[in-house]
Amino acid sequence: MLRAERGLCDVVAEAGPVRAVVVSGTGDRLTPCTGDWVAVRPATAAVSATVVEVLERRTAVVRSTASRDSQGQVLAANVDTVAVTVSLADPLKHGRIERMLALAWKSGATPVVVLTKADRSTDAASAASEVAEVAPGVEVLVTSAATGEGMDALAAVLSGTVVLLGPSGAGKSTLGNRLLGENRLATGAVRDSDGKGRHTTAWRELLPLPHGGVLLDTPGLRGVGLHDADEGLDQAFAEITELARDCRFADCAHTTEPGCAVLAAIDDGHLTRRRLDSYHRLQRENAHAASRTDARLRAELERPKKHGARLRRAIKQSPNFKA
Repeated sequence: MLRAERGLCDVVAEAGPVRAVVVSGTGDRLTPCTGDWVAVRPATAAVSATVVEVLERRTAVVRSTASRDSQGQVLAANVDTVAVTVSLADPLKHGRIERMLALAWKSGATPVVVLTKADRSTDAASAASEVAEVAPGVEVLVTSAATGEGMDALAAVLSGTVVLLGPSGAGKSTLGNRLLGENRLATGAVRDSDGKGRHTTAWRELLPLPHGGVLLDTPGLRGVGLHDADEGLDQAFAEITELARDCRFADCAHTTEPGCAVLAAIDDGHLTRRRLDSYHRLQRENAHAASRTDARLRAELERPKKHGARLRRAIKQSPNFKA
């Protein structure tokens, strides 16, 4: 599927492009997304072409949504490379990079961090080293669509279906145009007041790349909630996962436990406290998202809160309690 809009999508069929209607509840309750393979019922004189089935996805970039009964929102399907775009014109936000990488690893595709706007950075090499420390096992490339810096190296590592992920203003569309060799994607200026850009990409669309493969540009992401991302977190924080194998307790939470190899790594300077705090924060968020559809897990998460409330009530009801 080349492009998806509300209730409609553009599909490449054997006879050529087809505009098809998407019926609510199509196939296995899946809503088709750009990159999906779908089955389409041909149009007749009375009825438009209709998507009747969404085939199983090989990979999928999925984020959580605000809905309490959410099963996750698919941002891109059947992608091979997830290019996490980070602007060097703005201060680096390590937590956002880690979050995006967890999302990318979970998808099943290969993540790459693309540092854009190198021409607006005072020390791009230092920034790349800084990002590499929070992106273990991921290639980090410095690029500038304005000067062409790093574009050949980037084109060499992008393979198959490539999706660009990042916030508005990160330079995704400008980067995409450079890769495409023409201005196919709309671009917009970034506000000087807060460094944020406008959503110039209004939909997700597949476009062929001149060096092979296809590009999937996405609208800027204001928020990226994790959805069922346990495996993605393990890979995004690979060094913590590796250290945890040497902890004294198999269920070590890496907080105050004796014999914790992760805490020992912080003490000897091999791991930063910020990195561990980010790992814990994303783990809690991921568990909370899972509890929305898992009653048992939700009860487990609520149990400490209820215990604390009962304890506070008991203390207040004690004859020795003084406010």
